[in-house]
Amino acid sequence: MISDRVSGTRVIRTALPAEAESVAALHARARATYYPDGVPEDGRDWLAAWRGVIERPDAHVLCVVESGRIVAVASFRTQDGDPADTVTLFQFHVDPERWRSGLGTALHAACVEQWRADGRRTAVLDVHVDNERAQAFYVRQGWVAEPSDGGHHLGMRLPLTGE
Repeated sequence: MISDRVSGTRVIRTALPAEAESVAALHARARATYYPDGVPEDGRDWLAAWRGVIERPDAHVLCVVESGRIVAVASFRTQDGDPADTVTLFQFHVDPERWRSGLGTALHAACVEQWRADGRRTAVLDVHVDNERAQAFYVRQGWVAEPSDGGHHLGMRLPLTGE
């Protein structure tokens, strides 16, 4: 894992199991922003899910901490069945109160640094088709949309071999 990044009062580091509740709460706040009719009940225990991914040995969860508070989070790993040089970005969230503050860009740069250090050549993700704000962010970071399959998510790809 890359070493912690410190910039003023901001630290980007690996999330700890004891922080799963804070991570799950941040995820819920961010997720609520792209469901205009409210977050659909999916029956998933998101606290347990986050606890599991934070503790999963083959996964990484990076978080941005400012003044002792988690304000952004990203989780990624090589998905089962995918080539070893491909990483999937499963979750990427910035606290809505902190949008457009540079947190997402800083966290994304830390993810890319980690992916390259791990020898990944390609990153992939799925983003909700109605989440145009997130899609625009990813495009600014160099991600390219894949052809739509007409579903609820849009696949995107980021080549990691260039600077």
